[in-house]
Parts: sequence; C-alpha cells; structure tokens
Amino acid sequence: MITQAPRGVQDWYGESMHKRQVVEKIARDLARTYNITEIITPMFEHTVLFARGVGETTDGVQKEMYTFEDKGGRSITLKPEGTAGVMRAYLEHNLYAQPAPAKFYYVTQAFRYEKPQSGRLRQHHQFGVEFVGSKSPLAEVELISLVTEFIRRLGLRDAKLHINSIGCRNCRRTYNDALLSYLREHEEELCPTCRERMQKNPLRVIDCKVEGCRKIVEHAPRTIDYLDSECREHFEELKSLLDELGIPYEVDTGIVRGLDYYTKTVFEFVNSEGFTLCGGGRYDGLIHEIDEKQDIPSVGFGMGIERILYFLEQEGVELPPMEKPALYVGILGKEARARAYKLVNEIRSHGIIVETDYMDRSVKAQMKYANKIGARKTVIIGSDELAKGRARVKDMETKEEVEAALDEIAGLF
Repeated sequence: MITQAPRGVQDWYGESMHKRQVVEKIARDLARTYNITEIITPMFEHTVLFARGVGETTDGVQKEMYTFEDKGGRSITLKPEGTAGVMRAYLEHNLYAQPAPAKFYYVTQAFRYEKPQSGRLRQHHQFGVEFVGSKSPLAEVELISLVTEFIRRLGLRDAKLHINSIGCRNCRRTYNDALLSYLREHEEELCPTCRERMQKNPLRVIDCKVEGCRKIVEHAPRTIDYLDSECREHFEELKSLLDELGIPYEVDTGIVRGLDYYTKTVFEFVNSEGFTLCGGGRYDGLIHEIDEKQDIPSVGFGMGIERILYFLEQEGVELPPMEKPALYVGILGKEARARAYKLVNEIRSHGIIVETDYMDRSVKAQMKYANKIGARKTVIIGSDELAKGRARVKDMETKEEVEAALDEIAGLF
C-alpha cells in the first residue's frame, strides 16, 4: 500500500521525535566532554567490508543484511552496524597518521532484516563510539564510564554493567579445544544451528538463546579460566580501575563474541529482565582483518536509540517536555498581517519560539488554538493596535495583561 510504510520501520514525528532528539542531544553533549568527535559514514558500503568486519559466519551477514547489486554490478550492503564503516574511513583517510588515540562517535541509521519487536526495528538508529589506537584497559574504562554517565543522565536505573574477558588468539586456541571437546560430548542435545556453529566457531554456541543449549553451556569451559598472563593482567587492571571509579559490575562469563578479531574485554549493560541496552568490547584484530598491512588496537560500543527509548518507557522515565511557544501573535484583519509577522520574525531572531495565524481564523479561534499549542503569552495585532502603535500582551496562565508599544514587545521576551 502506498500510504503504509514497510514492516519494521518507523516514522518519527511529534512526541516520539522529540524524545529521540533529547536522547541524541544527551549523547552528543556527553561525547563532547570526552573529546570524542562525530563521524558520519555512508549509509551503504561494499558488501565485502561487512563480510570481513561483521563476520561471514554470523547471522548478521548470513540472514540479516540488506544486500543488493548496483547498476555497476557491485555488491552493496546497507550498513547493519556502525563500526566497520568507521574503521574503513579511518584506514582510507590515513587517520592513523594523526596523533593517537582517535576517538569517534556516531548517531547513525542501521539496517537488519529481522523480526520486528519492541525496541528493535529493521531500520533502527545507533549511538556508538570507536576508540582507536590504545591497548590500555583505560580505553575500555573510558567508554564504560561514558555509558554509565549516559545512563545516569537519561534517568535509567535498571541497567547493570556485565564484563568478561575472552582473551586473545593465543589463549583462545587452548580454550576452543577445551570447549569443542565438551560440546562434542553433548552434540546430539544441541540445536541444529549450534551443531553447525561448533564446527566453524564453537565460541558462538555459548551465546545461543535456545533453552536446551543454554542448559548445556552452563557447565561448559569459560574463557576466563584460559587467559594467558597478559590477558589476565589486562582484565585485573580493568576491574581495579572500575573499582576505583566506583562503577559496579558483575563478571559474566556468558558474554562472548564469536569473531576472531575480538580480544580481551567484552561488556554489556543489561537490565534485570536480561535485555541488553549496550554492547561493547575490544577488537584489536578488526583493523588488521580489514587491511592486513595495519595492526592497530581498538575498542568500542554500540547502543540502539529505539532500545533506549523502550527502556525509558518501561521504567516510566519522563524526559523533558517539548518546549512550548513563548508567544502567540494573533492577527485581526488583512492590513495587520505585515506588522504582525514583522514582530514574529523579530522575536524569533532572538531564538524564542513564536507562532502566529496562517489560517485566517477568527480571534476566538486563534485564542483557542493558542491554548492548544500551550503558548505562554498572546498578543493580538489589528487595525486599532496599528493606529495606536500599542498592544496588550496577555499571560495565558495568570490572565494578567501588559500594554506595550509594538516596537517594545520584543523586549519583553
């Protein structure tokens, strides 16, 4: 139907648009205080970028990407997440030649073909940060502290930090052998997807949501028990830094990432019902995966704007309301239009919200409209006011009126 949007997308207007703007403003203002600059990357990229940067064996590539062939015969994909595009831009524009670290944030649209549900749409929006160039656990802590403060400013209460370490390639080889050995003992009990996963990437079985698989992996080996000395020292320092900052956390060995380029720290902010608000981690191997000539560490996170709004609604958090017009300028008669609209423009030039009549309504209808839009004050400009050069400004709440020269009304705001 031409008057109905496709499934899994949303129109933004009115109150929903206002709430989204409030959330995005908090994100942008906070990023600025962390000296993180905004980056905008294209809405689509070459498919191979996401195949390398998201993983060819993940559901994100196999089932969920919007991929098409353009008129030049190239395989193009609407971006399913923000990280890969940022890393491509970082490499393409030689940003590694600038002083390290590089810190970027984005508020971007993303596209995934999945079943629409609360807080998750096929076209959705993400707020994310990429911190490139540092191996220090302080980089993870910086992002975790940013998300912690972001959650506080939003007014959310039910979101707890969960952390884990999945080690590096060196210690993960030993772990994968142990995990695969365990899974083979229970192979017949696993779901068909996990039986396939365990052959290609056994770590992904840990993250399966099927209840039978969840029970099996409860007793599976954990990455944290197979860390080498460097990865263990990194994780212990991370915990020490979080303790020093007073940021509460829970070590959750069930948090994993199924891609080789993820290393060491992974973290999530999760509510009491198990819904994830934010996911992040260290991916020291990602840039090398995209460009084998480069080997630069990085860490980042992403969180869905729609998911944030869903959490706010679930917790009953009230965001600041939409700002109402400070003044409604009523127009009585055609001859008053020019002078009335001049006043409107003059006051608007000071950044003040002003509204007026465009519908040739009666004065009574205009006052009713002014009430509906919540105008704090009103003034009527007609032939009498033009003749006298004065008008009465009425406070819509107290009903008090103040008379002022037309040239002085702007000074009242």
